[in-house]
Amino acid sequence: MTVGSNKFFGQIRMTIKHKFFVGLAFLLFSFGTTPEQENDLRFLNFVTDPSAIKFYWKDDRGEIFRSIQNLKSFVETKNQDLKFAMNGGMYMKDNSPQGLYIENSETLAPLDTLSGKGNFYLKPNGVFYLTKDNRAVVCETSRFTNNGQVNFATQSGPMLLIDGEIHSAFMKGSKNLNIRNGVGILPDNKVIFAVSKEEVNFYDFAEYFKSMNCKYALYLDGFVSRTYLPEENWKQLDGNFGVIMGVSK
Repeated sequence: MTVGSNKFFGQIRMTIKHKFFVGLAFLLFSFGTTPEQENDLRFLNFVTDPSAIKFYWKDDRGEIFRSIQNLKSFVETKNQDLKFAMNGGMYMKDNSPQGLYIENSETLAPLDTLSGKGNFYLKPNGVFYLTKDNRAVVCETSRFTNNGQVNFATQSGPMLLIDGEIHSAFMKGSKNLNIRNGVGILPDNKVIFAVSKEEVNFYDFAEYFKSMNCKYALYLDGFVSRTYLPEENWKQLDGNFGVIMGVSK
């Protein structure tokens, strides 16, 4: 083979290699990276087995906890260490739960099937509940039934994801920004709680749960949201809530 031929075939190989890397770059640009590949720093999440979660509203004396600090102090009197806590849904002026609340299989507030204004009533809203056999479920309010096996439940709204689809009322690029917290169910039946570290819109918040492969997720609350997760150096102990969800050891 002549020197000219070597040069010619060398140019072909360089052209093929160039096109390969250009094509690869195009694919990466088109599809982007998922949060599994690159963590979305706008959000803080906590993943746990349903059996570890408890819902709290009042202490042994019947006093409403109100703040994560009060809950932390309470579990410490039980010789336990609070590992995670988050406000668990919307509440009335007297800090009673808005909508359904079940604690240790006892219904302390009934299911709200009415219509009204505000995020809670942005239909479909939903229920997050835990069963006695440690299943975690997020479902639309209209689909909730208590067969006597529900151990904990809280109602809120709106739904973020419904069968893998983002709530139809949410708009991409919306300027309705706020701190937000919510809960979703992972494919392995583990629960993922998430809170935004910065103000985000509903669409982006729902999209985050979708990127984590949740099919169902529920919005819990907005600017009042607080999360305690010391392993991530996130220690928001203040607040004035109704229901609080926690994990302690």
